[in-house]
Amino acid sequence: MTDAVFRSEASSRQIAAQYRQVLDHWPVPKSELHLPTRQGSTFVLACGDEAAPPIVLLHGAQANSAAWMPDVALWSSRFRLLAVDMIGEAGLSAPVRPALAGDAHALWLDDVFDGLGLRSAGLVGTSLGGWLALDYAARRPERVRALALICPAGIGRQKNLLLKAAPLLLFGAWGRRRIRQMVFGPAPTDIPADLRPMTDLMEAIGRAIRPRVVTIPRLSDDELSRLAMPILAIVGGRDVLIDSRDTRARLERAAPHAQVRFIADGHHFLPNQASPIMEFLERHLLPNSSAP
Repeated sequence: MTDAVFRSEASSRQIAAQYRQVLDHWPVPKSELHLPTRQGSTFVLACGDEAAPPIVLLHGAQANSAAWMPDVALWSSRFRLLAVDMIGEAGLSAPVRPALAGDAHALWLDDVFDGLGLRSAGLVGTSLGGWLALDYAARRPERVRALALICPAGIGRQKNLLLKAAPLLLFGAWGRRRIRQMVFGPAPTDIPADLRPMTDLMEAIGRAIRPRVVTIPRLSDDELSRLAMPILAIVGGRDVLIDSRDTRARLERAAPHAQVRFIADGHHFLPNQASPIMEFLERHLLPNSSAP
């Protein structure tokens, strides 16, 4: 299924140009790949030692791989990072949105893994990218060595933000800012200068893209129980999109080996998680790891 990703062709071109400018400031040396897949071209940013254990990064909805810029300097010091622009989002991959139900996205990721020469990898996913990582791990467990998930969809109940957001839209720009605060928390006042272009890009994407209005499939308890790989889930207690307490409860019940980091005051956007994710990846993926 093909769906219009942006509100106009002009906004699509503007976001692509702005994204390219942001990528000029990627904090470590990188290469850019365009992989052929059954869903069309897929854009991947690669950085870190090619001989290091591979980590595939899957960003969330209404975003692209620029969202990983605060994290890649640390992670690429020990791992080979492969940041994938999700199809149907605001990156440089094909503007197609196959249904989330079914195996279309897993088959697409098969092509991405094969194009990258990966037999298996660790996955780090946020929000919709967390669902994508979970879906792939459930369908292709032999290809997923570890899962690090930030506010993932696909486990906890999906909340209906529209009920709260719709009245605020009547208040124009103020209402839109209020909705953004509900999702992402209060706007930071101390954004480093080198990250300002990235945050400006994400704000521009929010204005330019057509959001997905879909129910995201959830893994069953049985599917969760079969996820034998190491799992880290980082969730926020004030998430207005996903019921984080339900996420925690379901993992504790169906996948008790999962490590859950519950941030009571956290929103759907959880900054400054690079260090705990790094510790998790080092413990489970490096050859000298002491983890069982």
